Amino acid sequence: MFPIVDARLLAASVKQFKVAAPEIARKRRPGQFVVLRISEEGERIPLTIADADPEGGTLTLIFQEVGKSTAQLGRLKAGDSISDLIGPLGVPTHLEKFGTVVCVGGGIGIAPVYPIAKGMREAGNTVISIIGARTKDLLILEEEMARVSNVLKVSTDDGSYGYHGFVSDILQDFIDAGTTIDLAVAIGPVPMMRVVCNVTRNKNIKTVVSLNPIMVDATGMCGACRVSVGGKTRFVCVDGPEFDGHQVNFAELVKRQRAYLNQEKQAHESYMHPGGACLGGKS
Repeated sequence: MFPIVDARLLAASVKQFKVAAPEIARKRRPGQFVVLRISEEGERIPLTIADADPEGGTLTLIFQEVGKSTAQLGRLKAGDSISDLIGPLGVPTHLEKFGTVVCVGGGIGIAPVYPIAKGMREAGNTVISIIGARTKDLLILEEEMARVSNVLKVSTDDGSYGYHGFVSDILQDFIDAGTTIDLAVAIGPVPMMRVVCNVTRNKNIKTVVSLNPIMVDATGMCGACRVSVGGKTRFVCVDGPEFDGHQVNFAELVKRQRAYLNQEKQAHESYMHPGGACLGGKS
């Protein structure tokens, strides 16, 4: 069992847990993730490690309640425990002094961008961070990102805070202003990552994205998390989660992520409103 030592609400439906997991906390590196189960009967949930305290023996996990399992997870509180937690998993982010690194995070993707920005800054890079959300109330980790960045820009789709527009627009402004960018890292919704990659492709800026497709066993054996990168099949759990964004087949990734969308909505609706009716396979 892995005790939750702190639980808090960061934004609407976005929760942050600090979980006691000393061995994982000591081994974890930026870019890696864990897979957890609330109980023995629970679904396996992959979550990027947003931060870790090796001395205190805790991991920081941030998640958004989008389906039944994450809704169940969100009902836990400090003092409760998670049944299973395995990790650290995945290939760590390659950290070195590149020069100027732009870290782009959208929505819940700000959580996995944070440890990468922090690691890039510690490696001696100039870090420009661009974070965004649909509205101000959904923005997370602004203060934390400011602390690890040389420059921080914030956007909201509706203009309720910061720049009125998309993170890709701010990135384009930096490029148009002649800013030298040696590496870009983009994490967030698939459409956002795809647009960022289109922006950087025109200037031949190396761009890394972190993918989070459907994942089951996290060992590379089930094949559920396969993606096409550079025309070859890769498994996110063991080959990723980070890949060359200019080589990712985003159209295929979108289709795979939507494969069980209706079932996910139905399960979430049934859990949140027992006895309610779902019409036409949609909540």
